[in-house]
Amino acid sequence: MARPPTTQEYVLDELRKAIVSRQLSPRQPIRQDTIAHQLGVSRVPLREALKTLEAEGQVVYEPHRGYSVAELSLADLLEVYRLRELLESEAAAVAARKFTDTDLSRITDAQRDVDNAADDNDLVGMIAANRRFHFALLQPAEMPRLLRIVRTLWDATDAYRAVYYNSDVNRARVRREHEEIVRAAEQRDAEELTALLTAHRRHAVDTLRATLDTDQPYS
Repeated sequence: MARPPTTQEYVLDELRKAIVSRQLSPRQPIRQDTIAHQLGVSRVPLREALKTLEAEGQVVYEPHRGYSVAELSLADLLEVYRLRELLESEAAAVAARKFTDTDLSRITDAQRDVDNAADDNDLVGMIAANRRFHFALLQPAEMPRLLRIVRTLWDATDAYRAVYYNSDVNRARVRREHEEIVRAAEQRDAEELTALLTAHRRHAVDTLRATLDTDQPYS
């Protein structure tokens, strides 16, 4: 796989993978010298990548202690997924009326990649393919400002998806739900597509509720 265009993007991508795969786990201190050496980079692009992750809420910075991986919080997840519901529902409703055969091919290609990664127990690959699947559904809406915000929300919650996908039951459910979503997309049924995507997000949150310690409702 080719490196991203810049060293900072390469470092950011590697840190995201480490958080998703739990090589860097919640509350774990981030040893900048060690990571810079492992990645073969200076500390400058590493610091910039950490600032990006801090803005997304994936790492936290404490004076005299440095950076550590953020703890997972259902309150945070609820806020992000509520914002996603509002924005993605709008984009999906617009996109459904614009889908071309090429768009549908991108969607089904990404769906196949999700399935293949699940078969291979490739958690990182499944998360990446799942992201391609969902953005293939939304991009035909041609709403670039909205999608930039949605990408930021997705970046902030990959660690939660890693927890969700760590279960065989959840992976199987994702695959079934993707099949239903693809059928709605093929029918250009905006109402059904948005309803299925909403249910898809809520199933994930309902499952994660049992893992993350809070009593806040998802509404």
